[in-house]
Amino acid sequence: MAMLNMRYVFPDRIIDLNRIPALDFIAQSAEEIVIGAMARQRTLQRSSLVASHLPVMPKALRHVGHFQTRNRGTIGGSLCQLDPSAELPAVAMAYDAVVEAQGPNGKRSIPFKDFPIMFMTSSLAQNEILTVVRFKPWNGTTGSGFSEFSRRHGDFAVAGGVVLLQSGTDNRIARASISLFGIAETPRRASDAEAMLVGQHVTPDLIHEASRLCAAHATLEDSYGSAAYRGHVGAAMAKKAMIEAYHELRAKVP
Repeated sequence: MAMLNMRYVFPDRIIDLNRIPALDFIAQSAEEIVIGAMARQRTLQRSSLVASHLPVMPKALRHVGHFQTRNRGTIGGSLCQLDPSAELPAVAMAYDAVVEAQGPNGKRSIPFKDFPIMFMTSSLAQNEILTVVRFKPWNGTTGSGFSEFSRRHGDFAVAGGVVLLQSGTDNRIARASISLFGIAETPRRASDAEAMLVGQHVTPDLIHEASRLCAAHATLEDSYGSAAYRGHVGAAMAKKAMIEAYHELRAKVP
């Protein structure tokens, strides 16, 4: 519906998925949180299961539009729309989510890193729909951070960052995920910044240097700003998210 409102698409037919209850659920399997494509954003924001196992998702959802739009918006709709400034695709990228697509030829699983192929375009075939999103929670001592900049709350983000950190037994960073949005045509993982953090004791200087690497991932230019501007803002948001994740992580370390 958002793409129709923005005149990005002109379909001959529209199929309503609202009356398929099997697509609206949140469940836990042995190692995953499994979410149906029609699960409402407001439901996800209020879910104790999501808050416990995917803690950065409720943080991100507070910035998705306004509560009226979250009441109707779905996780599948956001992932399929793939707006560069959207929060949920960046969360899916941060967690290395896997989406399931269903069509006349059966079901297939798509790692989310392969799901976006270009600006607001997914790898779904024309005769497929997204049915399920699978997230694997991070175990152990973890921290998460989310930050974005927009001109007004609820507006499309100019840039933002999603950060997950996991501590090892020696209080060094054992695992890191930094997902950037709003700075390129699709959400991006800052793998170079992640590599800088892993194996290190986190310091303010290390966070600053890792955030600087994020600016180079910016390629998107539009009326909101140049790629250089978006990269600068994206680096600042990534830094804020890293600091939040680190403080959350430190609070859990004995």
